[in-house]
Amino acid sequence: MRMEDAPMSCDCFVSLPPGSRDNHVIFGKNSDRPREEVQEVAYYPAASHPSGSLLECTYIQIPQVEQTHAIILSKPAWMWGAEMGANDQGVCIGNEAVWTREPVAPGEALLGMDLVRLGLERGSSAWAALTVITGLLEQHGQGGQCREDPEPFSYHNTFLLVDRNEAWVLETAGRLWVAQKVSEGVKNISNQLTISTEISAEHPDLRSMAQAQGWWDGQGEFNFSQVFNPENPPARMELAKRRYRGGTELLQQHNGSVTAEVMMSILRDKPSGICMDSGGFCTTGSMVSVLPKDTSLPCIHFFTATPDPSRSIFKPFIFSDGSTLVQRVVSPQFGPDDPVRKQPRFQSRVDRRHDLYKAHQAARIAMETKPDEALVVYDILRDLELQCLSEISAMLSGDIPGEELGDLFFDCVDTEIKFYQ
Repeated sequence: MRMEDAPMSCDCFVSLPPGSRDNHVIFGKNSDRPREEVQEVAYYPAASHPSGSLLECTYIQIPQVEQTHAIILSKPAWMWGAEMGANDQGVCIGNEAVWTREPVAPGEALLGMDLVRLGLERGSSAWAALTVITGLLEQHGQGGQCREDPEPFSYHNTFLLVDRNEAWVLETAGRLWVAQKVSEGVKNISNQLTISTEISAEHPDLRSMAQAQGWWDGQGEFNFSQVFNPENPPARMELAKRRYRGGTELLQQHNGSVTAEVMMSILRDKPSGICMDSGGFCTTGSMVSVLPKDTSLPCIHFFTATPDPSRSIFKPFIFSDGSTLVQRVVSPQFGPDDPVRKQPRFQSRVDRRHDLYKAHQAARIAMETKPDEALVVYDILRDLELQCLSEISAMLSGDIPGEELGDLFFDCVDTEIKFYQ
């Protein structure tokens, strides 16, 4: 398979009761990118901003709002935005690349990843985040280089937005958009348009624009994916169909019994292509969230902060008054000297590896030369992960007070690095 034909994006999953074993909503996402694109996990506290101030996104400035939520992001280190994350209101968002009949606009605008972060910073529910994203999309558009490479590569975006009560699938074509509400059961998205006639909300000009372009005759039921799918889809979009079907099948196999551990196993599945580790692309970061229906219980967000979840462990993060940045999973900052801030962009590359990434990378190289030892290492790390899952389960069941768990994410990162060393 040629690199340019490989699926270049990711998969998002959600299970709502009764799809989940417990009365929780479970969210999961893999981020697949060029192997050299380091994924960091960054925490940003809630903040107040001066009225009339501007916000610097990856490529453009937009007006800032006066108040933003605390957020935790798994993001390609070179960009301002993120492919997945959560906020302190119990909202999770992930995005996927798609191509439609609407051409990708030239020039720089908001990246789909910027819209993920903006939705989390400004949205107190999945629906509120959706209205944030669609409003910004209509106002500023989407576009710009989507990978850390001088070769042009841009796309439109689909999103999965989830909270404690419901999920929304949002699919876009330029500044146009359509959304579908998911109230129960399991759902996944990938590099496909999946919304057909079951439309819950849409851009007010969606159908008239489709009719003006000659894509829809205005007769009968409006089928978004049928109308907006490209006549000659990119090879990478066609190749992603197998991964999308594989994700659907895995969710259906576990429908009624999905837990955080089950979601992690889905993100680790290699036969389906969901966990990617081939050629120039790999799964660079993964996330699983548990959103209890019971609002007296905290939401738990697990991140790998390292590539390939089959060789990484998920570490739990819980928002609290004491939440802080964990520097060992945050990449170096280069300020105005960063190639992403200069024109022409990406003509040079800097070392964005954070401490955990470096330790994981060194251990992985060592393990590949000693497979027997690698199995022992993997088993020990998985035991650490299972211990965390057990403690989280006990907390959600009321057997362990949440405050007794301390800063699990920091502790797990620190333990993992020490173990590698």
